[in-house]
Amino acid sequence: METKPKKTFRCDIAFDECKGCSRCVEACPRSLLKLGDAINMMGFPAAVYAGEGCIGCGACYYSCPEPGAITIVEITED
Repeated sequence: METKPKKTFRCDIAFDECKGCSRCVEACPRSLLKLGDAINMMGFPAAVYAGEGCIGCGACYYSCPEPGAITIVEITED
């Protein structure tokens, strides 16, 4: 029986689109997001992704009020 490879994901955050509202931080069930120390061009501390562990649920994406600020990407070996 052939097993399917486990899907892996990452959360891409557009640094200068983030308004620093932290809704995504609160929505992430794995606590993989936090507000960073760097200030973006709008004057807000942008959210940052921890780097691994995203399950691709989209909670951060759907909670974000800024269209296009968060993208969930499936990582493939292609």
